[in-house]
Amino acid sequence: MMIPAAVTTMNSHSLLHLLHLVSPNLPTGAFSYSQGLEWAVEAGWVHDKSSLEQWLSDLISNSMVHIDVPIFRRMFEVIECGEISDLEQWSDLLFACRESSEMQAEEQTRGRALYSLLESLNLLDSNFPAHILKKSQLAGYVYMAIKWHISMREAALGYVWSWLDNQLLTGVKIIPLGQSQGQQLLLQLSSSVARNVDKGLACSDAEIGAASPAFTLACCLHETQYTRLYRS
Repeated sequence: MMIPAAVTTMNSHSLLHLLHLVSPNLPTGAFSYSQGLEWAVEAGWVHDKSSLEQWLSDLISNSMVHIDVPIFRRMFEVIECGEISDLEQWSDLLFACRESSEMQAEEQTRGRALYSLLESLNLLDSNFPAHILKKSQLAGYVYMAIKWHISMREAALGYVWSWLDNQLLTGVKIIPLGQSQGQQLLLQLSSSVARNVDKGLACSDAEIGAASPAFTLACCLHETQYTRLYRS
């Protein structure tokens, strides 16, 4: 069956680059972080398919919509316009919104890993401030998206989908759930990703910030969890 050309929204090169950027094989260690989910399972807050769906749905509609995606947009705009001096402001704000030491460490550790990848792929501009990329994996992601001519919305969709896919894989492993249940959840939650990304991209500066107390508490308590598989 031939797909009409009008249906295609990305050229093949940009699409392949986006798939590369959101691949679980990207060597930034995303798979090693649960972002508090491991503790939420240990505490019994998340214990089956329904509770995992609620947990992730709440995070998408709160943290992603009001923190990650609007800051993503502003990082994209300042890098694209060459206003690099403003990038550090948004990187610092993102870091401040990571409300546990483990979440902050993840942002920095994955930022350094992504910077190393950029170096190895010869994608770094010599005049771009390396210290910003090293402390924010989101900044590195945005930088690569622009470098590879991926549109803002498509890159944001990929970022949120990649986060969701990783969190679902974590839930499937530690609850545990069957692979089929995990795929059912991915299909269900994916249906709201585009809508939430559009909401996040439309946020004003005053709307940036979210309160997810249970998520923050889970991230903090995970730091001292007796036995654990994940770094956060």
